[in-house]
Amino acid sequence: MKCLVLLSGGVDSVTALHWACREHEPLAALSFRYGSNHEERELACAEYQARVLGIPHRVIDLSSIALHLSSALLSGAAAIPSGDYEEENMRATVVPFRNGIFLSIAAGVAESCGAQGVVIAAHAGDHALYPDCREPFMQAMEQAMEQGSYAKIQLLRPFIGMSKVQIVKLGAELGVDFSQTYSCYCGGEKHCGRCSTCRERRAAFAAADVEDPTAYEKE
Repeated sequence: MKCLVLLSGGVDSVTALHWACREHEPLAALSFRYGSNHEERELACAEYQARVLGIPHRVIDLSSIALHLSSALLSGAAAIPSGDYEEENMRATVVPFRNGIFLSIAAGVAESCGAQGVVIAAHAGDHALYPDCREPFMQAMEQAMEQGSYAKIQLLRPFIGMSKVQIVKLGAELGVDFSQTYSCYCGGEKHCGRCSTCRERRAAFAAADVEDPTAYEKE
């Protein structure tokens, strides 16, 4: 299937891009600039990964939307709480309806460029915190994308029932260069090692028994 892949530059989406290259025909990798603390480092990794695979990389600028959404991810590194995803204070990192916004745009781009599907890397580890990563939301978005497009755009979510550990294992099998991925919510030169996504990243590599090439400020 000809498809677009949502590519942030993190472990999950980069693995999804490699998966799509194996299973489908990616016409482009689609990234968004939306004012997050870590977008410059993520986008650099996204550009690198798409270039290595020979996939056109499109970046859509939504920077002004940060003025209208409330989230610690859009407010500077000092606003990022530390803790695990299940902890109540981590709700501050939610960007309201982010996947809904991204998928709506991606569906239009997909139909415009002749794709029949959009790949998103939402996974089971996201379900506790992010309502727009859960399967009921994905089902609703898929129905909207199919009903709202002549091409009947499909929403491909290969990792929706997988853990981060399983994604890391799959990425290793697919030959993903994890050193060229970025996750930290704080956006520093090194991963902070304290924020929830750094903790999840480090734990996933350890549990998957895959070497973690990440440089962390806090070991």
